[in-house]
Amino acid sequence: MLTLKRIGSAVAVLGLTAAGTIAATGSASAASYAGTCGSGYSVIDTMDVGDGTAYLTYSGASGKNCVVTVSDTQGTPMVLGANLRLHRTDTVWRSSEEDSGTFKYYAGPLYLSAAGKCIDWGGRAASNYTRIDYGVHCG
Repeated sequence: MLTLKRIGSAVAVLGLTAAGTIAATGSASAASYAGTCGSGYSVIDTMDVGDGTAYLTYSGASGKNCVVTVSDTQGTPMVLGANLRLHRTDTVWRSSEEDSGTFKYYAGPLYLSAAGKCIDWGGRAASNYTRIDYGVHCG
C-alpha cells in the first residue's frame, strides 16, 4: 500500500510539472507579443500564420481591439501582414484594414472599436497566404 501512495504522489507531481510547462508556454507566447499595441492591451487570441504569430489584443480602457503580426525571426526582413476589420462577407480589404509589407519585426498595429459587433482578423508571415478568422470575438 505504501508503494501505491508513492506512485500516486509521483504521478501528481508529474501532472503539476506538466501543467506548469503548459502555463509557461502560454506566457512565452504572450511575452513575444511584447506590448506592441501599447499599454493596457492584453492578448485575447493568437494565430499561427506561417513564420510568425498574429496577436489579437484588447484594451478595456479604450474599448479597442488591436492586431499585430510578429516575425519568428526577429531582425530578418520578411513579408508580414496584419488584418483587422468589422465583420463583412466580402474578401476585399481596404488599406486601413491591413498593414502589409517587408518588415524586420512586426506588421501593424491596427486598431478597431467593435463594441457589440464581430470582427475579421488575421495575418501572414513569409507567405502569400493570409490566414483570417471571420465573424469572431463578437461582443
